[in-house]
Amino acid sequence: DDTPHVPNEQLGEKQVLHIIENLTSLIKQIFPETKVYAVMGNHDFHPKNQFPGKEHRIYNQTAELWRSWLDDTSIPLFRAGAFYSEKLPSPNTRGRMVVLNTNLYYDQNNQTADEEDPGGQFQWLEETLSNASKAEEMVYIAGHIPPGFFEKKRGKPWFRSNFNERYLKIVQRHHRVIAAQFFGHHHTDSFRMFYSDTGSPINVMFLAPGVTPWKTTLPGVVNGANNPGIRVIDYDPDTLQVKDMVTYYLNLTHANTFSAVWEEEYQLTGAFQVPDGSARSMHTVLEKISKDARYLQQYYEFNSVKYDLALCEEPCRVDHVCAIREVDFARYDVCIKGSSSAAATSSVFILLSLLSASLSPQHAL
Repeated sequence: DDTPHVPNEQLGEKQVLHIIENLTSLIKQIFPETKVYAVMGNHDFHPKNQFPGKEHRIYNQTAELWRSWLDDTSIPLFRAGAFYSEKLPSPNTRGRMVVLNTNLYYDQNNQTADEEDPGGQFQWLEETLSNASKAEEMVYIAGHIPPGFFEKKRGKPWFRSNFNERYLKIVQRHHRVIAAQFFGHHHTDSFRMFYSDTGSPINVMFLAPGVTPWKTTLPGVVNGANNPGIRVIDYDPDTLQVKDMVTYYLNLTHANTFSAVWEEEYQLTGAFQVPDGSARSMHTVLEKISKDARYLQQYYEFNSVKYDLALCEEPCRVDHVCAIREVDFARYDVCIKGSSSAAATSSVFILLSLLSASLSPQHAL
């Protein structure tokens, strides 16, 4: 998401491409020798969100801007649908990066609403993961818009339901070759769990906080802004296991009052007392968030990159835990209803217990 989040009338195709070009040049200037795997965000198009599942001049021109980052074999794929796959550059790695254009699945994208497989990306993803498995590779998947629900607005999904279901099934089918998934879009810091049919944790998707301190315009979202954040991931180049991650942030209140200082916000393993960033470890993090108020509050403050420091009470806990735990639409609904019913039952039980205690005979001590 390179462009400002403003109405279409305030931008045009030329301006969008100019902004992408400016930021591309800046990244190349600061990191001239670094391999970059660039992903298109839903605002990197005009009109915003309306990504087609076929060749388009914005795809073509963006491919030219990113040509030095792309292998020759990736250019035709990017021109056709803005997705691609490449081997990681380390000479001894078995790793592969798969970059998706999940803007094709966005429920605000009218271009692909009636398609089963926009751009053939689902079929391509299945083939890519199958081939990676045969080659004994491990894969990172990167994308922008994630499946599942927004943790700060109950019942707000991003994918259309059929696309969400198909993506979830692909991850379940090929989870052994997927080391981790990295997405964004929310501007918040969270993660999503993927489970087998028997309930075992099989994969994790990390949602990185945004550099842009954008305050969401979604109705009903309270304190929907964030401090700027960036993330550094420590991984094993052979297995691609996420060993740890450190998030750095800029406290805007402090920056506007005194001076701008980027500082470490937290280290995953230290903050949540887990050995690494594997699916099993992140399931442990989820259990801690779900059951321990201290970890819940810590996670909640990290979620907005320490912008929203309000207390995360029971409705807040339910929204975050269910969004993290259940990517599937139907299971998410069950989680929300079940958690809300349990909370209501608990409140009634406590009230009845208090009434019973107040009405019971008093005994002398």
